[in-house]
Amino acid sequence: MTSSSTRDALEAAYRSEARRVLATLIRLVGGFEAAEEALHEAFVAAAEQWPREGVPANPYAWLVSTGRYRMIDRFRRQSRHAGAVAELAATAQAAESPPAHDEIVDDELRLIFTCCHPALESDARIALTLREVGGLTTEEIARAYLVPAPTIGQRIVRAKAKIRDEKIPYEVPVRAELPARLESTLQVIYLIFNESYAATQGPSLTRGDLATEAIRLGRLVVALFDEPEAVGLLSLMLLHEARRESRVDGSGDLVLLDDQNRALWDRELIAEARALIQRALAARRVGPYLLQAAIADLHADAESGAKTDWPQIVALYEVLRRVDPSPVVALNRAVAIGMRDGPAAGLVAVEAVMAEGQLGAYYLAHAACADLQRRLGKIVASRASYTRALALTRQPAERRFLEKRLEQLGEAPSAR
Repeated sequence: MTSSSTRDALEAAYRSEARRVLATLIRLVGGFEAAEEALHEAFVAAAEQWPREGVPANPYAWLVSTGRYRMIDRFRRQSRHAGAVAELAATAQAAESPPAHDEIVDDELRLIFTCCHPALESDARIALTLREVGGLTTEEIARAYLVPAPTIGQRIVRAKAKIRDEKIPYEVPVRAELPARLESTLQVIYLIFNESYAATQGPSLTRGDLATEAIRLGRLVVALFDEPEAVGLLSLMLLHEARRESRVDGSGDLVLLDDQNRALWDRELIAEARALIQRALAARRVGPYLLQAAIADLHADAESGAKTDWPQIVALYEVLRRVDPSPVVALNRAVAIGMRDGPAAGLVAVEAVMAEGQLGAYYLAHAACADLQRRLGKIVASRASYTRALALTRQPAERRFLEKRLEQLGEAPSAR
């Protein structure tokens, strides 16, 4: 195998296996820091050995085994953690298998439930889990929360410090404790998928690896809990995943919903999601994920953008705003009003949301405002709003879309 192909295999293993390997190593060594060291050691060893020995048939198992033994050797050399050495050695024959009594057999899902510890503040535990389990960067998490990256970094540091100082153990909750952690777990999965749907940065608008992983985790949660919100989240992800191929063109440029080729939508995923929605609605308990899924289903059901049931979408956003109020929900409702009642009404609604001051750094808010201004012929205002949106995003596909809009308005973009 050539050095180039080995490097490609190593990079592919990192993208697809690093999160799972880390989750298993945390289970085995009982802590974040030691597991992160073990993960690093495993990939260093892979970079040294795979070019000589070839890529193993099961990279995940190889990396777990290598990381574990590297940590055992390190503990021995440092003459510390004597108890940990014995415990790690005892796991040598069954590293990939969780305890037989454990209901959660997937290490990554186990780790999500473990990190979503009620002793940590909600935002802190979700940020920590997204960073350590989801593999998201601090910048990606910050975008999801609409806050500066240093704020997220501080939350993660505080969460780790609390785990250390209060000696919160790596301990998978028993079945009776799982429901209390379900909401945070669903939010983690949702935010992982959200990053896959619209990547913060990088050459591609979407990230299929994160979408696949989020949906996999969603299916596992639904198998554990037949809860309407878990089912609603899975259906929401499936509906968005069904449109993935149509969201960019052959050049990787963004295609808006109204312009998408609906023949490319995955009708099997849509049908599965629709059946899940009906199953969840039968429980007569409606939450934010199920409401968002119902909205996405209306989009999937429309033959075209012009035939979309905007009155029903606005009504669902009204319910969602009461159930789970947020600036982004309010913005989406305002945009839907513009589709139902026309751009003048939409612009009034969007400007009212932006006047509250929480979406100043959210590029989609400025882009929505710019589009409505453009449709109303307010070219100068539209150009300013598009320029502001362009300054707020680093994603290449999003930038190209905004640049084209500015060019169409008669002036080349100036934000870089």
